[in-house]
Amino acid sequence: MEIAGSGLLLLAINLALLWLLMAAPLGVRTLRMRRNFHARPDHIWSAVHPLGSNADWNPHIISSEGVDDTGRLARQAYSHMDRKGRPIERVFELSADEPFAYSARVVEDSALDRSFWQTYSERRHLEMHGNTTELVVEQTDKYRGFAFLIFRYFALRREMQSLEKWLSTGKAVRVGIFEHPLTQVALAILSTLMLWPFFGLTTNGLILSTELTVVIVLHELGHMAAYRAFGHRTARMIFVPLLGGIAIGGRPYNSVFEVATCALMGAGMSAFLVPVLVVAHDGLVVGGVEAGFARPLLVFTLIMGAFNLLNLLPMHRFDGGQVLRQIFPDKRLQALGSFGIALVIVVTGWEIGLPYQALIIGLAVFTLISLIGAGSVRPRDKLDPMRPSERLLAGLGLYAAVIIHSYAIVFACEHLFG
Repeated sequence: MEIAGSGLLLLAINLALLWLLMAAPLGVRTLRMRRNFHARPDHIWSAVHPLGSNADWNPHIISSEGVDDTGRLARQAYSHMDRKGRPIERVFELSADEPFAYSARVVEDSALDRSFWQTYSERRHLEMHGNTTELVVEQTDKYRGFAFLIFRYFALRREMQSLEKWLSTGKAVRVGIFEHPLTQVALAILSTLMLWPFFGLTTNGLILSTELTVVIVLHELGHMAAYRAFGHRTARMIFVPLLGGIAIGGRPYNSVFEVATCALMGAGMSAFLVPVLVVAHDGLVVGGVEAGFARPLLVFTLIMGAFNLLNLLPMHRFDGGQVLRQIFPDKRLQALGSFGIALVIVVTGWEIGLPYQALIIGLAVFTLISLIGAGSVRPRDKLDPMRPSERLLAGLGLYAAVIIHSYAIVFACEHLFG
C-alpha cells in the first residue's frame, strides 16, 4: 500500500510539473540578460547587429546579410537544417532606437509558420561603463508553460558565453555541456536517486527506481532509432529528473508518417523486448532459479509495460495521442480510435483485478491529462500526407504496441500476485 500511495504521489507531482512546463498561462514575458565585455562598443556592435561586419561570428549562423538597400531587413541562415536538409533562414525587420541599439522582429521563417513569431520581439543595446561595454538583450514573447522560456534563457546564456570567447580569442566556439553524454548520464543517475524515496529508501526501492530509469532510457532510444532512420543525423536524448527523458530530432519533420513513426517507436522498440522477457522468465523458472532472478525480471516487465502503456494513452501530450492525430485527422475517427485504446486498458485493469473504483479514478485522471496541452508549433509548409498503406501500418503498429504492453502487465501480475 505504501508503494501504491507513493506511486500516486509521484503521478500527482509529474502532472503538476507537466502543467507548469507545458500549459501554465504565463502571458507576455520579457527575458532580459546583461553581460559586460572588455571590448570596444563598435567591435561588439559589429557582431551583435544582423547587418554588422562580423554578424556571422556565431558558430550557429552561416551568413547574415541585408535583403535590400533600406537597411531595415536582414536575412540570417543557420546551421540548423529544415525538413529538406537545407539551412533554416529567417528575415528580420530592424529598427534603430538610438546609437548602438536596435529592435527586431521576425517577418519570415523558412521552417515555421509566421504565427509562431507573432508576439516575439527582440531589443539589443550597448551601454558604456568606463573601460567595459555592457550588452543588454531583451526578448519578449507570449508563453504557455515554462519549458520554452527556460530553453530561451539557456540559449541566450550560451550565446553570451560564446560571444565572450570570440571577443577575447577571435575564434567562434560552441559552449555548453548540458547535452554532453556524460552530463546526461549524471542526470539519469540523479533522476534515479530522486525517484528512490517514492519506492522506499531500501535496496528494493533503489532497484525499482533503477529499473524505471532503464525503462525510460529504452523508450527514448526507440524514439532516437526512428529519428536516425528518417535521416536525423543529430538526434539526441535529454534527461529531465522526475519527468523522464526527451528524444529530440535533428530537424523538423518532413511527413505525417514520420511524425507518427517517431512517436510510436518509443513504446514500439520496448514491445520487441516483451516476448524476450517472457521467454527468459519461463527459462529461469524451468531452471529452478525463480526466487533469485525471475522475480526482478517480472517487476521489470511490469514497469516497462505500465510505463509504455501510459505513454500510449490517447492524450494530447502523450505518444499515443500524437500517433492517433496523424492516423485519424478526422475528430470523430480520433474519438473512435481513443475509445479502442481505452477499452484495451480497461480490460487490462479488469484482468489484473483492479476494482472498478480504481478504473473510474484512472479514467478521470487521464481525462484531466487530456486537458493539458493544446497548440503545437505549426510548420511553414504542410507536411507530406500519409498514404493509405502508411496509415494502415501506423495504426496496426499502435494497437499492436498497446496490446503487447497490456499483455506484459497481465503476465507479470499473474506471476507476481497470482
